[in-house]
Amino acid sequence: MREILESKLDRFQQLEQKLLDPAVLADAQQMAAVAREHGSLGRLAKKYRRFKDLNRQIREAAEMLEGNDRELQELAEAELPELKAEREKLWTELLDMTVGGDDAQRTRCIMEIRAGTGGDEAALFARDLYDMYRRYAELKRWKVEVMDLNPTELGGFKEIILGMAGEGVFQRLQYESGGHRVQRVPETEAKGRIHTSAATVAVMAEPEDVEVELKSDDYREDVFHASGPGGQNVNKTASAIRLTHMATGIVVSCQDESSQHKNRARALRVLKSRLYDRMREEEDRKRADERKTKVGSGDRSQRIRTYNFPENRVTDHRIGLTLYKLDSILAGDMDPVIDGLLEYERQEQRSAFGSLD
Repeated sequence: MREILESKLDRFQQLEQKLLDPAVLADAQQMAAVAREHGSLGRLAKKYRRFKDLNRQIREAAEMLEGNDRELQELAEAELPELKAEREKLWTELLDMTVGGDDAQRTRCIMEIRAGTGGDEAALFARDLYDMYRRYAELKRWKVEVMDLNPTELGGFKEIILGMAGEGVFQRLQYESGGHRVQRVPETEAKGRIHTSAATVAVMAEPEDVEVELKSDDYREDVFHASGPGGQNVNKTASAIRLTHMATGIVVSCQDESSQHKNRARALRVLKSRLYDRMREEEDRKRADERKTKVGSGDRSQRIRTYNFPENRVTDHRIGLTLYKLDSILAGDMDPVIDGLLEYERQEQRSAFGSLD
């Protein structure tokens, strides 16, 4: 955890210098991105600076206790309990702010929901997951933007890509990455048999423009006509955009907007997020000593949760949490699940770090 805090403080100090750089000040777009990232790191960096200062004061007080000056010893005895109490309080706050890793304080993320096995029922389940996250976002006062979607004739989604923004959005949603399974009787099932189908969710931190350098010759752009369910042409002009990143082969398509310019901008945001996500994964693999928890693996193939409609049950398999309130969770009351995941991760970090002294 201290590695994360040190890297965040270093980054904050770099951004402070960039805000004084005439070249950055002259570029409105770059200035906005730097200022936004600087602002998002401000609270964490300032708290950690204070935490380091408290550690220094505690060490100095401990040295005074070991000295021969009685007056200084009495002063240290009076100050130490207050200094340690403030440090403990600050440490808890820092722990809460960094649960979820390096990107915990991100205020923007990209969420991708895709239907898995189960045909039309899986697509309808993907739609249910979208509705659940949208309602949760409304409760949290987050902004939700549909960046692209591929609907089915029955009202489901083969795929939907969302841009989400707001305080705590990535920290609270990142653990949704993985396989989601539903058990229920489909409306089309005449014999009342329970079917199992699945969808996958990917949540990626959305980086600032200054963090991921992407030049026009780094990717190929294809323009095509958008289409609706069943191949129906819904756009008379070629406004849909497909971007193919040359080095990695990552492909992103956006066709929800009738404006080619808006689709291109959205596709670039998704591509940058996927590239940043891949970069973070590579960095994590390089840290041989980094401790991976069951909650924070982010493995897309991992089955993380089951939604059982006949029993009104939700089970998160990573932490063994079972709640018999599926109806309210689907209605957007996701805090009982997400709080459980965050608390699990918080306790893992505490036990891994050990004593502050």
